[in-house]
Amino acid sequence: MRNTTKITAAVLATGALTLGLTACGSDKADTKAKASDPLVVAASPVPHAEILDYVKDHLAKKAGLNLEVKEFTDYVTPNTATQDGSVDANYFQNQPYLDDFNKKNGTDIVPVVTVHLEPLGLYSSKVKSADDLKKGATVAVPNDTVNEGRALKLLDANGIITLKGGAGNSATPADIAKNPKGLKFKEVEAAQTARSLQDVDAAVVNGNYAIEADLKPAKDALVLESTKNNPYSNFLAVKKGNEDDPRVKKLAKLLTSPEVKKFIADKYDGSVLASF
Repeated sequence: MRNTTKITAAVLATGALTLGLTACGSDKADTKAKASDPLVVAASPVPHAEILDYVKDHLAKKAGLNLEVKEFTDYVTPNTATQDGSVDANYFQNQPYLDDFNKKNGTDIVPVVTVHLEPLGLYSSKVKSADDLKKGATVAVPNDTVNEGRALKLLDANGIITLKGGAGNSATPADIAKNPKGLKFKEVEAAQTARSLQDVDAAVVNGNYAIEADLKPAKDALVLESTKNNPYSNFLAVKKGNEDDPRVKKLAKLLTSPEVKKFIADKYDGSVLASF
């Protein structure tokens, strides 16, 4: 049975602003944790918190780990909370996103262990294939730098658009060299892409938000990101200096255990893929 604490983005964003990204940290962050202290991990509800809940309910007690899961619905507050010590770790992001976040916010969050990949997909409630998109169709894409670039690279890889040479992880619609269908792009918060499907012709949706919206990436996506040489696997992350926390090491080992690999395969049926 799930036993998580749900946190709304609005409340946490206020707290993050109050504490500030450059705060010296809470007393908790400055005091060496005991092995018996709870390890508080921030996570997106699906699939991250579900995977952590499996660990908590089936593996943590035997390993001597007191695990507490806090759910966040956005891609910002888990990092600010990790930086200021409100939580001990987070599990929701990939390396390109973290690199961009650290650079823009002056944070020093680092990955600990890679766990899974959620393939990015193009979805529509109006057409059955990407070829059916009409001239001038509107496509929603995430508005954060890395996920927007990732979305455009997905469309490029499937011949829907062509990006200029050298367009990287931070590609924007301005980097499109060819747009045969004259597609229009609507930039929305990543968490809103699936919800925007009724208002646009198609949307590029992150795997976790697709699953939350009852979409099945392996079956429902018009086009789906390839897993080959994919840099967007999600990992457990901590503030730099906390990598050697014994509790973090225990969780890292449990998250990459055969039991978790089987749980991911059984529960997500190809929509989430173990990366270990």
